[in-house]
Amino acid sequence: MRLTTLCYIERDGAYLMLHRTKKINDQSGGKWLGVGGKFEDGESPEECMLREVREETGLTLTKYAFRGIVTFVSDCWETEYMHLFSATEYEGELRGCDEGVLEWVPIKKVCSLKLWEGDRIFLKRLQESREYFSLKVVYEGERLADWRFF
Repeated sequence: MRLTTLCYIERDGAYLMLHRTKKINDQSGGKWLGVGGKFEDGESPEECMLREVREETGLTLTKYAFRGIVTFVSDCWETEYMHLFSATEYEGELRGCDEGVLEWVPIKKVCSLKLWEGDRIFLKRLQESREYFSLKVVYEGERLADWRFF
């Protein structure tokens, strides 16, 4: 079981997206994601997300919201419980990331990027509603086999 966070930072109608191009053996290699990563021992979801955003971008978030939990089930990888956040305010200067390229992408164009199919589902929900949600997505390889909101 894996515990992770993911944050979509918004500015001027765009999300800060990470194009995963630099890590070796990256299950998300070549795909675009928000910013986040794995929990360290003893961290809360908020602590993990804030640390990962700071490490990957140089930014310190000052206004953010916990939006939901996404459960990923796969026949290739261990089950992952991703804690999903969005953010609208931050301090600091954006810097390079050792996992890929950071780019501000207009929200309307995000779903045209190379994404995990399950990400398209929760990204739509992030835009449609401010309510907390739980989503379960099931993959067979990289193919989305099933999904359901709770």
